[in-house]
Amino acid sequence: MISRTWHGIVPIENKNGFEKYEYETGVKDTQAIKGNKGAYLKVVEQGEYAHFFLCTKWDTMESMKAYAGNQPAIAVTYPEDDKYGLISDPIVLIQEVLDYRNPFEN
Repeated sequence: MISRTWHGIVPIENKNGFEKYEYETGVKDTQAIKGNKGAYLKVVEQGEYAHFFLCTKWDTMESMKAYAGNQPAIAVTYPEDDKYGLISDPIVLIQEVLDYRNPFEN
């Protein structure tokens, strides 16, 4: 099984709006793809910014590519990202994992 983790930041005043938007886009869109085994969002406040980490889990690389395209290590962006002042890491972390559990829970 494979995980794909994206990171981006928004100004703290946009945190709540972007969190809702992220659930409506990245989380919802990945969960709609056959082969998705979970989508987990973590938000961490740091000073004037809120960091967003979205970890999705997939049964195969092909299912991941159905969402992310032929270059799954490149971040997927959405048309309204700029509205929230999003600064997106251009590269996502892809790695093999042992299970489908939420990586952000202790």
